[in-house]
Amino acid sequence: MSLCELTVWAAGRESCYKTEHRTDNFVTVLCAAAAAVALFAAACGSPSSSASKEVVVWRAVGSWSGRGNLQTESFTSDSGSLRVRWETAGEASHGAGTFRLTARSAISGRSLKVAVEQQGPGRGTSYVNDDPHVFYMTVESANLDWSFTVDDAVAGAAPAAAK
Repeated sequence: MSLCELTVWAAGRESCYKTEHRTDNFVTVLCAAAAAVALFAAACGSPSSSASKEVVVWRAVGSWSGRGNLQTESFTSDSGSLRVRWETAGEASHGAGTFRLTARSAISGRSLKVAVEQQGPGRGTSYVNDDPHVFYMTVESANLDWSFTVDDAVAGAAPAAAK
């Protein structure tokens, strides 16, 4: 018997519950409790098919490329979550190329995270997670061509797929 059926049955059958220790108040409390549980179960049920799905969208902040050292201009991250896609190539002599990319605070100049530390050619993706902040990036590099892009995470919602 479902909670709804139990509630209707209990409301229509008050006399079934009456004993010398139980009163009409017991039935009222039982019905109210059953209704509350039914409402709670309905509220906690599976989401409707029209519910949206939370997603992360990446907003482009900037792209840089070069050879040697560099300090980027400052940029604001509203989320504090950055995705860094990078690539190194063109090593002059084997084992001589180095590339270090560091995220820094534009307020204090302190190092927040070394996003990439690479010796020789390579490519990859790195993530920097901090509080929302004004950042800048520094490149310390020798004997390598390098490029990187920085994207800021933006929370969004995508419609759920139809079933």
